[in-house]
Amino acid sequence: MNSTEQKTIVSEAVRKHNKTLSPAVVSFLLSVSIFSIYVSAQTTALKFETTIARGTVSAPQKGRLFIFLNRQAEPEPRFADGDVSLDAPPMLAKDVENFEAGKTTAVIDNNSISYPIKNLADLPAGDYFVQALFDTNNDLSSLNAPGNLYSAVQKVTLNPKNGGTIKLELSKIVPPETLPAETEFIKFIKMQSALLTKFYGRPIYLRVGIVLPRDYEKETSRRYPLLINIGGYGSKFTRAQRLMSDQSNFRKSWLADDTPRMISVYLDGDGPYGDSYQLNSTNSGPYGDALTQELIPQIEKQFRAVGTPGSRFLTGGSTGGWVSTALQIFYPDYFNGSWSGFPDPMDFRAYQLVDIYQDDNAYANKNGFDRPSARTANGDTEFTMRLECQKENVLGAGDSYTMSGGQWGAWNATYSPRGADGKPVPLWDAKTGKINHAVAEQWKKYDLRYIVEQNWKELAPKLNGKLHIWVGEADDYFLNNGVHLFDDFISKAEPKFNGWIIYSRTGRHGWMPKTAAEIMKEMMQRFEQTSK
Repeated sequence: MNSTEQKTIVSEAVRKHNKTLSPAVVSFLLSVSIFSIYVSAQTTALKFETTIARGTVSAPQKGRLFIFLNRQAEPEPRFADGDVSLDAPPMLAKDVENFEAGKTTAVIDNNSISYPIKNLADLPAGDYFVQALFDTNNDLSSLNAPGNLYSAVQKVTLNPKNGGTIKLELSKIVPPETLPAETEFIKFIKMQSALLTKFYGRPIYLRVGIVLPRDYEKETSRRYPLLINIGGYGSKFTRAQRLMSDQSNFRKSWLADDTPRMISVYLDGDGPYGDSYQLNSTNSGPYGDALTQELIPQIEKQFRAVGTPGSRFLTGGSTGGWVSTALQIFYPDYFNGSWSGFPDPMDFRAYQLVDIYQDDNAYANKNGFDRPSARTANGDTEFTMRLECQKENVLGAGDSYTMSGGQWGAWNATYSPRGADGKPVPLWDAKTGKINHAVAEQWKKYDLRYIVEQNWKELAPKLNGKLHIWVGEADDYFLNNGVHLFDDFISKAEPKFNGWIIYSRTGRHGWMPKTAAEIMKEMMQRFEQTSK
């Protein structure tokens, strides 16, 4: 029975007896009844009450509390947050301070931000597997980072119309990070960065996976060129292990007789604000200097690399495509060439489909329609920017994508100035999408087309023959647009650009014009030519 039905019954009961009751008494009874119904409705609204198990942690905690709901038992709900669609498993979140084990209860209800549902009251009724997670790790943006607390999974039947309280206890802790086992060809390094530690005021570590060439242990006097490999957004250093699994095609190619002998290095894409983009940043810190002054010298010393600028090469796709190109441009004398596929926006006039300098709103175009963020093979919208950023608003502290550790949040942290609150200044309003053009002007320091155009006379001789880029015209995230704008300048620039940019009419995100082995052969040829 809903509140309207209850009110009708009470009113009818009072009406039947109003001949014997004074008007004042009738009014009082109706007021009490309505108040009782209101209280009843309030106390039965669906909510989740979460506590921290006694003995789990000693000090009061500060972080972001998540409730994950999934129709399936596997994977655990806390691992099912990758989907960006209207059918994604629902999740809700809120910031919590002074969260004490055995003492404090944190409540998530209709007032909490949610995705993809607009409100907990909109949750479809049915059976769910429910799990709570409390994110307290400030050094790694992954939800399941070491030290984070989480609950056991509960199967519950939920119906917002019926209300109810689901109690969850954070009794488990994500264990400390351990490096995977090493093999003949796979090695790992985890080193504390002095530069980043100084910046953050607490220990910050760099992680890297290393794949050694065939016969590395036999040819003990041989030194090798270094190939820095940057993966797609948030790629882990542990992917070196997956790539070199026993039956992988990569392993077969890597160990083939005609594959050039190089040391391949896999950088890690997990930092305090998400992917660091491996560059110096006001918010993320001196990741570029940490890479070039600390990590690479350590690798070259430890693994018999040649250790000269002419022996260092870069490659990557998507995020890695942008990072590899950016590192070559920002450190033109340190590296000897980048081979970069389907890179993140190279010109912020095509920040996917947003011109951050001219457009007023990121979520909606000038015609008032929501902008797509991803498209299918036939060009249909897969999801919009508004939807994707709403998910990041749930992930981010303060209900803002800028602190989400997601794609839009990491871009914003890398490119934006720092605000008075110590956080990255949003390029656009998290809820409305309205662009702050004063912030957009600050982003020019990372706009690759703008940088090369403004500094081409100085950069041209340093980048001669070093830039190689490819992208498909049907890229899922419209990244071809930024490549074209970059190309429009550099193909006509003087001194002449001596590199290549390749397009595929039908290529989607991930399209490759050459095999990895062919690209490595081009790198080795350049190494041999420039080393003479």
